[in-house]
Order: sequence, then C-alpha cells, then structure tokens
Amino acid sequence: MPGMWNRALLVLAVATLEAGLGAGCVTKAQHEALQRELDETEAALRGEQAAERTAYEEQLALRDGRVSELEAELANAEAEAERFRLEIAALEDAAAGQDAELARLEQQLHDTEKELAAVLDKRSALKASLEQMESALAELRERQRAADRRVADYRAMLQRFAGLIDAGKLRVRIVDGRMVLSLPMDILFASGQARLTEEGHASLLEVGKGLATIRDRQFQVEGHTDDVPIKTAKFPSNWELGAARALVVLRTLEEGGVTPAQLSAATYGENRPTAKNDSDEGRAANRRIEIVVVPDLSDLPGYDELQKLGGG
Repeated sequence: MPGMWNRALLVLAVATLEAGLGAGCVTKAQHEALQRELDETEAALRGEQAAERTAYEEQLALRDGRVSELEAELANAEAEAERFRLEIAALEDAAAGQDAELARLEQQLHDTEKELAAVLDKRSALKASLEQMESALAELRERQRAADRRVADYRAMLQRFAGLIDAGKLRVRIVDGRMVLSLPMDILFASGQARLTEEGHASLLEVGKGLATIRDRQFQVEGHTDDVPIKTAKFPSNWELGAARALVVLRTLEEGGVTPAQLSAATYGENRPTAKNDSDEGRAANRRIEIVVVPDLSDLPGYDELQKLGGG
C-alpha cells in the first residue's frame, strides 16, 4: 500500500531528524514542520485508503505480511534512533572524548539510512507494479464494457426482428465477430433472377424499418450464390447475379427508411458458402442475402493509438 510506505518513510525521517536535533543539526521548528506534514499526510492517506478499489484487495493482501515486517523494522529503527539521540546527548554532557562511540553510532545511523534507501527502492517498485495493474484493470474493464455493448446490441436485434425470426424469414447470427442478418433466397428471388418476390419485398421493408431505428451504425448488403454456374447476357457469372441482388436489397432497405449513407453493397458469388454444395439443401443454404452490421472499430482496445499511427 503506497500510503503505508509514505507513512513509514515520514516516521523514519522524523526519527532520523530527531537524532539530528539532538546533535544540534536540525532546529525544533523544522522538526515541528515535519511532524505537521506527517499528520497531514496521515490524514490524506486515510482518505486515499478509503477509495482504494476492491479489485486490488487480493493483490494487496499478498503484501500485507511484508508490510508488517517493514513496519516492525521501522519501529525498531525508530526506537534505535531515539536511543542514539539519548546516548549522543549523554556523551556530549559527560565527555567530549567519546569520539569512538560517537563514530560507532554514526555508522549505525549510516546503516539505517541505507536500509531506508532500500525501503524507498521497494516502495518505487511496488508503486510501478500497482500502476501496471491499474492500467491492465482499466483495459480489462473497457474490454468488458465493449463486450457487454455487443451482447446488448445482439439481444436488441433479436427483439427488434422477433416476428421475422419466428416466421423463419430472418436469421441473426454472429459470424467472424460481425452481427449478420441472413435472409434465405427462396423468399426473395426466383432462381437466376434479381427481381424481388412480393413476400421478399414485404420482408425487406420490415427489415428496413427496423434498421432505420439504428442511426449510428453502417450496414453492408452481401449477395451470395451457390456454385451452379450462370452465364446469361444479364448475368455473365454468379458475381454479377450476387451484385444485382445485393443492390436490389439495398434499394429496398432504403425504401424502408435506412439512410443511403448507412448502406453499402458487396457480392461474393459462390465463394463464401455456409454449407457444402453437394445437395439441394446445401445449395439452398448458400443462396442468401446477408446484411452485415459493420463493426465500430472505435470500440476496439488501442483504437486511439491506431488513429495516431494512421494520421487519423
């Protein structure tokens, strides 16, 4: 505990200065000023200790034993320093010829100062360790808050589209860390076509109305096909078919109320299947439109540093 180390240092400093006072090195006013500083520091430390976070209790508990030992050592040092003061005063009064004894006491004082320097080094190390733990804890808490926000967003999305999900017209999943709204192709488009069915148009309008309430996110419409090749004048390959369908869905979402600035479209053709294309069921699963909620990179740890590196 940094507060306890500060108190220990000041107590030992007072004791050391008392020894100096007895030797005529420090004035009484200086001693009283240091005592007042000790009192003020102890009062401040009591306030700081009351605000210490529960998260460090286990870590700090591991140091309590060592702190107790140091306090005992400091208490012994205080007692010994006081004894030095009395002995020096007695020697000065009794005879000036006790130089050897005085030298011995000065050496002991020097040893005590070395111990004090070691305590200071340990205090600095403990403070650095505490700061590192505080930084790590802050990062973990920010990660937890970001995770909680993502979970809340996912639950809100499920609730927002509960009707479509229950009707089997929409599926909400987490894919590669992204929230994805997946619509089966059979309710949207006929085979090889990019014209919406009436049911598909109605479903997408409902999806658009729901997404329109989310003003702070971006949505990318992705067109996916199975691996059955297509080669027509309008759609030379599955790339073009997936793109055309994605754009039709994008326009319908805009019709449902989503602002154009929130929308983008992409095509993957047959290149990102969710199932094997060796059965009718697998190919049907791969023919789909996915609406991806684009992740907010500002939620990522280290985002500010990345912005600085990128000149953002």
